[in-house]
Amino acid sequence: MSWIWAIIVGLILGVIARAILPGRQNIPIWLTALLGLIGSLLGNALASAIGVEDTKGIDWIRHFFQLAGAIVIVALGAPLYAKAKGHPRGTHR
Repeated sequence: MSWIWAIIVGLILGVIARAILPGRQNIPIWLTALLGLIGSLLGNALASAIGVEDTKGIDWIRHFFQLAGAIVIVALGAPLYAKAKGHPRGTHR
């Protein structure tokens, strides 16, 4: 059951990351969820490394790191996907 939640959180973070990033990220929804999940794991690792992975109440710092990780991973992954598909600069014509 925890993997289902991880996929849902990854999708939500991926969609938010795509909304924050300028321009259009022409990637499919499954890749959005995967990149968001990877970014979330990266954010969790960073939060754990600095000792803020679990605090009393809502873990705002950890969530911020998860979103930041998703933004970075989507920003890096979208152009790579576009290049692999043969689309210049990540856009369709």
